Amino acid sequence: MIPRIDAQALLAGDWAVVEQVRAAAHEVGFLTLHNSPISVGDIEEVFAAYRSFFALPEAQKAVVDMARTGSNRGWGAGGSEQVDPDANPDYKQLFDSGFEVAGSDLPTYAPNQWPDVPVDFKAVIENYYARALAFSGDVLATIVGGIGEDVGYFRAQFDQPMALLRGNYYPQRPAWAGAQDFGIATHTDYGCLTLLAMDGTPGLEVRKRGGGWIPVSAPVGEFVVNFGEMLEMWTQKRIKATPHRVVGGDVERLSVPLFYNPNAFTNVAPACSGNVIRAVDHLQKRFDETYLHLMDAQ
Repeated sequence: MIPRIDAQALLAGDWAVVEQVRAAAHEVGFLTLHNSPISVGDIEEVFAAYRSFFALPEAQKAVVDMARTGSNRGWGAGGSEQVDPDANPDYKQLFDSGFEVAGSDLPTYAPNQWPDVPVDFKAVIENYYARALAFSGDVLATIVGGIGEDVGYFRAQFDQPMALLRGNYYPQRPAWAGAQDFGIATHTDYGCLTLLAMDGTPGLEVRKRGGGWIPVSAPVGEFVVNFGEMLEMWTQKRIKATPHRVVGGDVERLSVPLFYNPNAFTNVAPACSGNVIRAVDHLQKRFDETYLHLMDAQ
């Protein structure tokens, strides 16, 4: 069972709600949030911007093709990402943008690429990015506080977050698709917390602990939240990263995840382990294993 949580009650520290989320984070790794501080209208505007971009001719999108870069900023064509090495490259398209740090040579802080069309694309996406960052930080702080972690310490690890905002475009499942073809194949997210806005179209499936799959959907204005490998490691598995996938169906769909990840040099090794695992090392390794143009550069 994936719980549906009132975001305002969670952020207000309602004990019963915090406890419900703590249990969901440990046992399921997924939950949905309604009554959030981001309005339906703002989310619809973001979907409209991505929808307009993905509808452009391929030649126009190719101007900001991330395959020409050493990072994951800009447009990714169908087949540009392979999250499961045992499956074929994912047939979705994507557009990635993230946190920029001037003068940094880390690809996780690379400059964003913005298309000229739609003309308001950059402004709309940057506005949503700022709001999704703030909301994700508040949600994560409440959850880690609920499992007894030092909220102030966690907050301090996200002042230059390697946070990636993505627009995913899943076309109708292609006629040629076989058993190893997915919109996005089975995977766990790489970082800490994923704040996912959906267009209301079904498609996301979450793997149950005992096997099988649970469909998960949310209307525009609500969010799906799940947790990544980094947070599972950091919290000594008190918060779980759960595998999920999109097989694809008879209609196209859009989703907009914000992958909320800490500062590059944050140590995400389990507390008191004596180990050092820099967040950037874990994240960049997973990117290099996923994006085909980064695989080719190795």
